[in-house]
Amino acid sequence: MFRGTYTALVTPFRDGEIDSSALERLIEGQISAGITGVVAIGTTGETPTLTHEEREQVIRLTVEIANGRCEVLAGTGSYSTKDAITATVAAQEMGVNGSLIVAPYYNKPSQEGLFRHFQAIAQATELPIMLYNIPGRCGVDINVDTVERLASACRNIVSIKEASGSVDRVGELVARMPEAFTILSGDDGLTLPFMAAGAVGVVSVVSNLLPAEICELVNALSGGDYETARRIQRRLVRLFKDLFIEPNPVPVKTALAWRGHMSAEVRLPLCEMTPGNEARLRDTLAAFDSSI
Repeated sequence: MFRGTYTALVTPFRDGEIDSSALERLIEGQISAGITGVVAIGTTGETPTLTHEEREQVIRLTVEIANGRCEVLAGTGSYSTKDAITATVAAQEMGVNGSLIVAPYYNKPSQEGLFRHFQAIAQATELPIMLYNIPGRCGVDINVDTVERLASACRNIVSIKEASGSVDRVGELVARMPEAFTILSGDDGLTLPFMAAGAVGVVSVVSNLLPAEICELVNALSGGDYETARRIQRRLVRLFKDLFIEPNPVPVKTALAWRGHMSAEVRLPLCEMTPGNEARLRDTLAAFDSSI
């Protein structure tokens, strides 16, 4: 079901509060660039530092601003199954098109625990669900056997955001999942090899800053135009690296602030970039702009 370019939205802040005007400008820019959808309150949205009320505020605002012009997914995962169910049901009531649910983090459940966790959430909602596998952050991998079980047992588990860094795993998922089940890259820099292996899109951080370019890359890959895709990849490769030289979303928020879109403000325990990394990112952005 899910395919194309989805932006994992940053959450703009100003003076400690959510900056709704900046969020609206950000989403309008995404829609104008032809984005498939946006993801509210994922990791890039600094969800761990948002209150429950703020999470609902961001979801509501995103649905209202998008107004049906692009898909809206809500990040509703948790290390508590009960909390994830509550958040997913609330997001459904707010009118989202789907839910992105990360593997439980910190408590490191077994594969059986993962299966039961995602199954319980799927049974509590009618929303289509995109699993989110990112073992580097969660400390646990949703193995392919478990993904296959979930796709078979739960009709509304229809996709996975894959951020394991493994092209081989993408190929195995493609071979073993039902044809309608989709795999999306969870790493901007791996979109090209992942889509070559059978993924059908990306959930992108970089598209906060460059939505048109990421859409162009995904569209070229979807159409089998690898020459164009490689050309775009060459232009973006330094940004794919340097927008992650400090913890996400600090660099992309910094770049958005330099371009006048919002404040660079983040919430502790995140903090501003070091001067050396700021200088490196400025140089990378300048080189990208000169290549246009």
